[in-house]
Amino acid sequence: MPHTLPLPIPSWLVDHHQLDLTALYSSGWGMEHDAAAPAPNGDLYALYRVWRHHHEAKGSAEPAEQNFGYGFITRYAPDGTPLATVLCGQDAPDGTPSALTAGSGTGLAVLPDGTLAMTGLPDCTYLIAPDLSRVLAAYTMPYRWPFDEVVPGDPFATAIRVTPRGRLLCVASEFGVHRYGNCIPNLITLADGPLGPDHKPNLEAIASLDSRPAHQTEADQRPHVRYQGRPVGLEHRPSPSLPDLVARDDDERHWYDRARLGTAAEPLTDELFVVPVLGREFRSGSRGQVFAFALLNAQGEVTGRLEGLDKYKDSPFTGRCYSVATAPDHGLVFHLNRYGLYAWTADGRLRARLGTEDKPFKALAQFTLMTCSSDGVLVLFHRKQHLILRIPTRGDLDGLTATVETALRAYARERAALKKQWGPVNWHWVQSAAE
Repeated sequence: MPHTLPLPIPSWLVDHHQLDLTALYSSGWGMEHDAAAPAPNGDLYALYRVWRHHHEAKGSAEPAEQNFGYGFITRYAPDGTPLATVLCGQDAPDGTPSALTAGSGTGLAVLPDGTLAMTGLPDCTYLIAPDLSRVLAAYTMPYRWPFDEVVPGDPFATAIRVTPRGRLLCVASEFGVHRYGNCIPNLITLADGPLGPDHKPNLEAIASLDSRPAHQTEADQRPHVRYQGRPVGLEHRPSPSLPDLVARDDDERHWYDRARLGTAAEPLTDELFVVPVLGREFRSGSRGQVFAFALLNAQGEVTGRLEGLDKYKDSPFTGRCYSVATAPDHGLVFHLNRYGLYAWTADGRLRARLGTEDKPFKALAQFTLMTCSSDGVLVLFHRKQHLILRIPTRGDLDGLTATVETALRAYARERAALKKQWGPVNWHWVQSAAE
């Protein structure tokens, strides 16, 4: 299995918009990585975006000057071959229809029946055929504008993960969290059945980030998100809040004011989940601010946290590296930030730290941890070179150091081979329709 896979940009985008791939992102364009999802059959899905925005280009009719924002999903075979790259959320500039015109998102998950779920705010969920040929169903709700109007819709979840036995662990958003006038991810929930084109299950809330959202009315309740048999809304929700449950003392509780979820909750077992809870961020920098990777059970009880991280020396706030990834088959949790790669056992004990201050692992600081397969294959995206790195840990923490070193050496070799094959421009991998 190759370690290194490219994130392709379709050639039609570059040609139509005369996109200068050598230009710095500071000039008003960029490529951003959103999510990845491994399938049980070995396939891998990647979600990413290419955009351009210039204030002076607003309303321009010239493609070379127009602003744009395209989302893409690429499906890879187990051997790393890109099988399909599909534009999502809109048609191509020449009018060619996209199979995924129903919408776009920021998260991916493969459901037990193989369907791909794409999710995003506010609780928008799209069910997509495994071969990316069509959208099977869309459960969506638009943003509220103006904020004092309630917009009807049929939403489901902002993020979805699948537990080992196939239950859906979801994050749902709510209006009025921390007094904001829009939807923010706030509830950790469990679905009471499978999700499909003809069936949307109820979500049972087990924990709240903010247990008393301001500015809510009864119209903000969503019938499918429930707590103790009734729709969640106003003060009817799980309490105490997650910040109150994870804070070790009153001082920490103060710094968790306006806390937020880092990413989706990740399942370790069917009954135990990892939830990143982040203290309030500051414009001047947040390194040293409080955070917790909490261990939450299916009854909404915080049973512990991932231990061994220093608030300053191991801070995830540097570079906003908030994601954790789990390998349920081995009972392991992984986290990667600018300071190292970390691994824990299911009881929260830190078992490994590969520091980026050490030369063999310095390159890890350039990667973002996206996900992990159930059997322990880590999926990392290189932020600047737009490549995927897969690290097959096989759950062997004793051999993790050697495994990561081997993967990074393989990455360098395979990257060189891909450069000869693709001829990237400034690390942008352009793919023609014939490829």
